[in-house]
Amino acid sequence: MRFYLSCLTIILGIFLCQGQNKQLLYNVRGLPQSLLNNPGANVNFDGHIGVPLFSKFHISAGSSGVNLFDIFDESKPDVNRKVSSAIRRLTRNDYFTLHQQLEVLSFGWRLKNGQYLSAGVYQEMDMFAYFPKDPALLVNEGNNAYLNEPFDFSDVSFTGEIMTVYHLGINKKINNKLTIGARGKLYSGIFNVASTNNSGKFITRDDPNTPNFYRHFAENIDVRVNTSGYASLNNTGRTVQESTRDLLKRSFFGGNVGVGADIGATYNLEDNFRITASILDIGIMYQQHDVENYLYYGDYETDGIEPLFPDVAPTDNTIPYWDLFEDEVDRNLKDETLNENYTTWRPVKFNAAIEFGFEEMFEICDYRRTYKRRNYNLIGVHLFGVKRPRTMNYALTAYYDRKFSNTFRAKISYTVDDFSYYNVGLLVSKKIKKFNFYLAADNLAGYLNLAKSQSASIQFGMQFIFKK
Repeated sequence: MRFYLSCLTIILGIFLCQGQNKQLLYNVRGLPQSLLNNPGANVNFDGHIGVPLFSKFHISAGSSGVNLFDIFDESKPDVNRKVSSAIRRLTRNDYFTLHQQLEVLSFGWRLKNGQYLSAGVYQEMDMFAYFPKDPALLVNEGNNAYLNEPFDFSDVSFTGEIMTVYHLGINKKINNKLTIGARGKLYSGIFNVASTNNSGKFITRDDPNTPNFYRHFAENIDVRVNTSGYASLNNTGRTVQESTRDLLKRSFFGGNVGVGADIGATYNLEDNFRITASILDIGIMYQQHDVENYLYYGDYETDGIEPLFPDVAPTDNTIPYWDLFEDEVDRNLKDETLNENYTTWRPVKFNAAIEFGFEEMFEICDYRRTYKRRNYNLIGVHLFGVKRPRTMNYALTAYYDRKFSNTFRAKISYTVDDFSYYNVGLLVSKKIKKFNFYLAADNLAGYLNLAKSQSASIQFGMQFIFKK
């Protein structure tokens, strides 16, 4: 049983793998999606409308310390040993992420004063879990080899949320060098789970003065899992239609709500040299609807017992050791379910980039227009960070962006992050009159063998872009 639980922990972690690698779309010229990553980006178009439900779809996954091949490598048939090896290799700071985003509506237009207004609706899912190192060791190997060493329950830390985001942003060009932007957001929560501030230790000490030579201690156990939007869906008496209606209702502020903001700026040091930065999802969620909290807490110590197994039928002369032991544990370690409101913060994201252009583009002269120098080629470096329960996670990307014609462009990137040191990505964008389509993918080498890959990210989108 311990092996199966350990194996399940790792495999679920791999499949629940935010890569959240948005490097390819950051600073992309001429794409409205770059505004979502930086509301202060330079905007060289006068309007856009995304194709509903196809304006943008993005999914990314990552596992910082293990992949499926580590568990299912057929050249090493001993699965038990592979699982144990993976558990020992992983640390409490290794993590698994899954991020998905679907843009439902997206549009924008330039106002008469020159400012650019954008708005839209998108659905987002974000799952993140640290590897529970000590609990996984305890479940898989037991405590025999870890006498006098504590198993720390603070290793258990995970978050997950599904929501709909409504946003409205403004982009303003201050002068020829500086452009700034901001975006307000309303969050409509569909589902949330959070367990991030757990504590407590389990330790076994050898003591020859006790009846069984060992004494077990559960010290200051305090484990809490907060959920919203889960209890009603877990109701077995509900039909699929009722659950579907409830989910749709939550998407339109029928559940938990929150507010947030994005800010960004672009500064042109020269016509072909600029720096950009943005902070996204400075936001808070108020979890007050369909809330359930699961608590497990207390202290306990025991010398151990030799109980009858629960499935052994007791006779009139036997003592119900197991029942007595369970009663004693229940008196000391409490298991409660509450309905207390709680607050969560969105995972704040940070972007900063520096970019240099070369090989200047020449356009047909028109004395009625003001021209800005543009370049066929761009090279840049982009730093991305996202706040997680214990620390910030970062990714550093170098990229080359080439415009081959007025209708076709491509961008290639190389990223170093917690998942890989050889992540090569590619974006292509094709324009047919006013219609534009783009496709982007990270970690291209990983698609040759997904079982060996520790991260993957793909996104595509379609929109109409208008210029006067």
